[in-house]
Amino acid sequence: MPGGRLSHQDRLDIADGLAGGLGYAEIARRLERPTSTISREVARNGGAGGYRADHAHYATASRARRRRTGSAATDVPAADPRRAYVERFAAMMVEGGLPRMASRVLALLYTSDTRTLTAPELVRELRVSPASISKAIGYLEQVGLVHREPDPVRRLQHYVIAEDVWLKAWEVSARTNHNWAETAAEGIAVLGPDTPAGQRLAQMAAFFDRLSEDMSGGAGFQDCLAVLAVLQGTVDAGAVAAALGWPVERVTDVLDYAVKTSGEDLAEQPAGEAAVGEA
Repeated sequence: MPGGRLSHQDRLDIADGLAGGLGYAEIARRLERPTSTISREVARNGGAGGYRADHAHYATASRARRRRTGSAATDVPAADPRRAYVERFAAMMVEGGLPRMASRVLALLYTSDTRTLTAPELVRELRVSPASISKAIGYLEQVGLVHREPDPVRRLQHYVIAEDVWLKAWEVSARTNHNWAETAAEGIAVLGPDTPAGQRLAQMAAFFDRLSEDMSGGAGFQDCLAVLAVLQGTVDAGAVAAALGWPVERVTDVLDYAVKTSGEDLAEQPAGEAAVGEA
């Protein structure tokens, strides 16, 4: 079995294993380490319920520096502060519900000077397999947080973070809450509104429906979208973008969103109500 100190990646794998409910022996087998090494590492750094890979890595380095009294500080390799920040940034997004690898890719792209990286660069920076990057990029593209652009010279794809990434993330969250509400409503119809389960689902549906409406801005916001949808053909997107200091793409995205959302709202209304609204 390999010896030496646990690496940062080893500790990330330990944290993943604990989160997935694996025992120390299974984690040790996957890392090709003695079980005692894993058990000591976890016990020393918060236990199975409180183990955090980044904290464990830096705490171990700190203990090593304290033990090496009389040695120069440069004898201990310093942690890369940028890499550490990217991991903390990603951990925050994971706590918010984003998949772990997608969070790491998004955090790295967001902290890049150019807001764009290629797949080989992501693999090198995050020290993971190309397949992991491909899966994470696929998810981020699906929810609109990242898009790809071809390299004009080389046969490479550049992955670019969306200009309005946090607005898009907010919209994804609002849609998720709406889906929760709809799923709960379907359950009420299946199980019956008078059953204990149906009553719990009714509370769930009401909660997520209100949350989704609040995140979407409520009825007033929908009225604004309806007006924007009507004006879409007459609005000078370039002039609006210049006045707001936005990219033109962001203005056109808002107008497209207004058309899509307003159309869905009208489709959900009974025919009589839609006619009154149009009148």
